[in-house]
Amino acid sequence: MKNHINKIERYLGNLGDRLMRFLRYIGGASILYADALHWMLTPPLKFKHTIQQAYRIGVSSLPIVTLISMFIGIVLALQTAYQMEQIQAQLYIASIVAVSVMREFGPVVTSLIVAGRVGASIAAELGTMKVTEQIDALETLASNPVKYLVAPRLLAIMVMLPLLTLYADIVGILGGYIVGVLKLGIGSNLYMQMTWEPLAFKDVFTGLFKSFVFGIIICIISCYEGFNTEGGAEGVGKATTQAVVLSFIMIIAADCFFTALFYFVLP
Repeated sequence: MKNHINKIERYLGNLGDRLMRFLRYIGGASILYADALHWMLTPPLKFKHTIQQAYRIGVSSLPIVTLISMFIGIVLALQTAYQMEQIQAQLYIASIVAVSVMREFGPVVTSLIVAGRVGASIAAELGTMKVTEQIDALETLASNPVKYLVAPRLLAIMVMLPLLTLYADIVGILGGYIVGVLKLGIGSNLYMQMTWEPLAFKDVFTGLFKSFVFGIIICIISCYEGFNTEGGAEGVGKATTQAVVLSFIMIIAADCFFTALFYFVLP
């Protein structure tokens, strides 16, 4: 009986420790976000650093976003066509592809790409600066690390990720257009009509809004992991991995929340 009580006590103790670590993480990330938002709105703004980060986040991600979005549109159209041909409803392929890409595939897949590519880079860069004491050197020189390192990245990703998402939406729809017109023989004008007809402003807005929030998640988690890196090269690798994994989890969780909110709770 005593052994069982000890096991329960250890289990509850471990559970409490994990809960406290989770709450400390959420609190620390929230404080970092509030601090970055404050410095982002406080002049003088670091326009040069922001433009550099915008190029790294947006322009440098265009090739991989183009490739993956095109294939997603093609595969989605092919899979839809396989089912729709059985009920003679090929015309609705354009509508299904457009709505799916605009609402979900565009913002989610683009954000996952940016999290894996840019989020890992941010965590590794800041983590290396942390273990080599460069961040401490900035504080010694009276330069606020959050204003210098986090605020430009946050502003850049908040602007560039929605733009990347809009670009990915167009490329994904183009992939579906290629399949619909060239393989299935649907007329070009008819395909475009069936593409835009079911789309509403709400579909475009929700996709861009979600990508905006996903950008904040990616930047804050990556920067927080970088700022809290310990243990040299091994710590940098661990922080980078954890930043990407947590960003993926939070993006999917936030996507579920906003999808339920916009399409099942709000009118």
